[in-house]
Amino acid sequence: MNDGRARGPRDRRHAERRGRRAETLATLLLRLKGHRILARRYRCRAGEIDILALRGTQLVAVEVKARGGTAEAAEAITPRQQARIARALEHFVAANPRYAGHDMRFDAILAAPRRLPRHVPDAWRIE
Repeated sequence: MNDGRARGPRDRRHAERRGRRAETLATLLLRLKGHRILARRYRCRAGEIDILALRGTQLVAVEVKARGGTAEAAEAITPRQQARIARALEHFVAANPRYAGHDMRFDAILAAPRRLPRHVPDAWRIE
């Protein structure tokens, strides 16, 4: 919850650790569901994708959000961020043409304290 105060370095470090733990749990969850992890924290000039996974012929870009609650985490994935993730996925496919024929999907994994992460397949679509 943001009370208007600036976040200090300690708060940022805590948020970074929480995010990395959530990404690790998300990776384990996806593997249990039969996904093959292709990349974590894929970065390019166009944007960043937390997890790139493959399941069958589906190439899945996964955004992981860790917040105080799952609703709060879901709200944190903005349309602007969705567009950056889509551009990063396009960049990944251009750099890895063997995935060009795959169906693409955008998933979210929402993490909250003392709860299992919630996987939301096909969380949004890009027009």
